[in-house]
Amino acid sequence: MLVVDASVALKWVLDEPGDREARAIIETGEPLIAPELIVAEVVNVAWRRLTSGEIAARQAAVIAAEVPRVFAELVAIGPLRMRALEIATELRHPAYDCFYLALAEAKDARLVTADRRFAQRLAGTPWQARTTTLWS
Repeated sequence: MLVVDASVALKWVLDEPGDREARAIIETGEPLIAPELIVAEVVNVAWRRLTSGEIAARQAAVIAAEVPRVFAELVAIGPLRMRALEIATELRHPAYDCFYLALAEAKDARLVTADRRFAQRLAGTPWQARTTTLWS
């Protein structure tokens, strides 16, 4: 089981560096999970790219519809909130990203991220060993 964050999931549907590596994660057949928060993050990026003219309305709609379908499970964020806050406080990093890490802990799973800033925050912490980075 892998916890996949939005930085990886968006590479499934957008042509950008690292997209082949991200799509390969789907092809492993390993169950992919994420906190429900991923839906909001993915839709927000689709909206931003739509309004900036980077993608068309049709592609934004496909992103919003298809990305959540890849996951074996989307986990409610309510039960993760206190642990996400603890992790965010310790890392001094936005709580949004820490929900993914809290879920990885709760499910004893690995987190896959393409977010360099987040990975840098995890360097040298106990969470680094639980994290796989997807670099382009």
